[in-house]
Amino acid sequence: MSTVKQGHFSSKIGFIMAAAGSAVGVGNIWGFPTQAATHGGGAFLLVYLFLILVLGYPMLMAELMIGRHGQTNPADAMAKVANTPLSKKIGKAIGFISIITATLICTFYSILSGWFVSFAIAPIAEISGQTQAANWLMDFSLSRNLVFTLIFIAMVILVIRQGVQKGIERWSKRLMPMLLLILVAGVVYILTQPGAMQGLEVLLVPDFSRVFDADVLIGALGQTFFSLTIGTAAMMVYGAYLSQKEDLAKLTAYVTLTDTSVAFLAALMVIPAMYVAQHNGVQIFAEDGSLLNSDTLVFTVLPALFDTIGGVSQYLLAIVFFILMTIAGLTSAISIVEVPTSYLVEKTNLSRDKATLLVGSLIAALSIIVVFNFDSLFGFMITLTTERAQPLIALGIAIFLGWVWNRNQLITTISQQEGANTNSLFWKVWPWYVKYICPLLIIMIIVQLIS
Repeated sequence: MSTVKQGHFSSKIGFIMAAAGSAVGVGNIWGFPTQAATHGGGAFLLVYLFLILVLGYPMLMAELMIGRHGQTNPADAMAKVANTPLSKKIGKAIGFISIITATLICTFYSILSGWFVSFAIAPIAEISGQTQAANWLMDFSLSRNLVFTLIFIAMVILVIRQGVQKGIERWSKRLMPMLLLILVAGVVYILTQPGAMQGLEVLLVPDFSRVFDADVLIGALGQTFFSLTIGTAAMMVYGAYLSQKEDLAKLTAYVTLTDTSVAFLAALMVIPAMYVAQHNGVQIFAEDGSLLNSDTLVFTVLPALFDTIGGVSQYLLAIVFFILMTIAGLTSAISIVEVPTSYLVEKTNLSRDKATLLVGSLIAALSIIVVFNFDSLFGFMITLTTERAQPLIALGIAIFLGWVWNRNQLITTISQQEGANTNSLFWKVWPWYVKYICPLLIIMIIVQLIS
């Protein structure tokens, strides 16, 4: 059985920043506020916070536990918890599918994050008087998409090729605090604008009659599931870089809390910003009350809001916001690209440099195919990976930890952690909970997504 050759995180804070960076992505900064605005504001927030606790936290710990136990790539880590030849093959297949899924996610994620890079540069071109260049940077063109998709992939490769401590950990420690600072500054600024209090009320005052609405429940389930990158094996890889002595219950709690805090801060900024934009004459809602263009709102409503502010401030705000989005995209992409890279490093004689370049080249080639066939492939890739593969992979992980992993071996693994008491209520309940409750919740998501 191969073991991790890439090294380990040097500190708890390094792991927390890297793992939180993996979880904190575009889905948190824009996906969560959009979901909240679409599905009842405060009611959605209430349900989401509840589901983070009952589904997100235990499943995130399950991935980290399997990865940390295996100290290897996701395919071999899944096989390592199995006890029979057949279950080992099934586990390896689930792990390998997760590696393929992570690679495919990078295709549309790189394209989307490339847009954020170009939108961050566009105001600089505008200030410099380069109107034609600014228009190109913001237009949806084949050339713009190609150039900035490749630029973003190159940014990710530069981090990944430096390894765990010098690359992933070091850059996560830099980027995550920067992201949090920008978010807090954005919240403070937006809440001082006219119209913001209406958005704040929508977010913080729940309509309890909507808490049990099917669309609110399913929307919150999906957002919980995807916001923590459950089912991509990224957390399994990061778990493999952890010492066996680290207390996973505490570390997972810190990561979950950071991820949820960022999603909440994003909602505190974006939802009031929508009502500020509406106050300034930008149309946000259709006549029936539904959110207009929710999928592309970040590229339409917020730039329109910035334009209504005028002066240098509009450019400064646009630059800061899209730098924020770029950081969110980069921290998540780093963890996702690490999944196939770590597999190649372990299973071949390739150096990390060569493995990273090979994975980066593959992702670039696949992304270019998607760019050239955008209308037919972009949405298909999102559906295939996030709505089909991820839930099925997560279900496999829950079943393997709850039903396949020998309970005595699991308890032994838990007992190796510093400060862990296997007789405590938490460690007695958690394996049972992952065994029964988590698969049931995931099946509910799968059924709803398919229907």
